[in-house]
Amino acid sequence: MKAHHHAAVASAALPNTRQRLYIRYYVAITADLIVLGLLSQFWDRVQISGFTSGLIAAILLQLLLQVTLLIEHAASQPFVNKTSWQAKGGRIFVAWLILFSSKFVMLWTIGLVLGDAIHFYGALHGAFPFIITVICMILAEELAFRTFAALESPVEQE
Repeated sequence: MKAHHHAAVASAALPNTRQRLYIRYYVAITADLIVLGLLSQFWDRVQISGFTSGLIAAILLQLLLQVTLLIEHAASQPFVNKTSWQAKGGRIFVAWLILFSSKFVMLWTIGLVLGDAIHFYGALHGAFPFIITVICMILAEELAFRTFAALESPVEQE
């Protein structure tokens, strides 16, 4: 085995939970930062003053997205064991309401923390471009994680 293969074999050990969480959030924040940077460069509705502002926004948005998902899951718990169409409709409505309204909270928080360093221009004080940005971020994260999963292969014998 070549010398540089030893490092790859050593790093291929199964990660523990903290390592998996670190990689998960590192990849998600990096994907978010890439999306923010690309949109800032190529779409006049998103303006970011610099790399540091984009990085802070990516970290903050990832944190806020996770809090939103926790709230949405908690709010949907009363509907979990119910099978009526009213319960299913209620669960969908509550999830939609939380996920949609959270974008306004996120936009407000970004403005509060970063001020003029990041700005979204457009309908509803930039809410529409912001929602498009968040959707692009989620899609980029999903692409990264699906690619990672697709690269999984059985342990190779040497």
